[in-house]
Amino acid sequence: MSNLLALALATAVLVAIPGPNVALTVANSLSYGFRAGVVTVAGAVFGVGLQLALVVVGLAALLEVAGSALTWIRWAGVVYLVVLGIRTWRRPPDDLARIVARPRLFGQATLIAVANPKTLAFNAAFLPQFVPAGAGRADLLVAAAVMLAVIFLGDVLWAAFASRARRWLTRFSTWRNRVTGAFLVAAGAGLALARRQP
Repeated sequence: MSNLLALALATAVLVAIPGPNVALTVANSLSYGFRAGVVTVAGAVFGVGLQLALVVVGLAALLEVAGSALTWIRWAGVVYLVVLGIRTWRRPPDDLARIVARPRLFGQATLIAVANPKTLAFNAAFLPQFVPAGAGRADLLVAAAVMLAVIFLGDVLWAAFASRARRWLTRFSTWRNRVTGAFLVAAGAGLALARRQP
């Protein structure tokens, strides 16, 4: 139990440090509101869950060898986020009451989470530290579930914070677009800087 508590606390600290997933959550929450932020969080957590499933099954080493084949997916995600950020920055002020969230936010967040090779390498090294030596796959699954729960709750807090800021920025719609665009570009930059660990 102490291992799981330590895992939850360590994960909470990591969630407090914004990365590409958090930047995307904040950007979507600013643009479309809290619900869209939660959808983004769900997509990102699903993507991280896919990576953790690979860690649990033991395929992380295989993906590390074939990781260069996924590089083009990562760079496509970088270009997409940066272009989207620039377009959002330049967009004229919106009427917030008329903005409707796009249905592809879940898939967008999943792709960004899965395409980050740094998190796969990190998760493969991080998660086993909180499982007793000789533990089975079931223990790894429990640890992965705890980690995903903390990530989900922490990222929902980021979405809630951004949606409150969205209400404040209603009076400054141009600035809201610029802040949102900046977060999207930051998410792209974070993904671009992600590297597999040697």
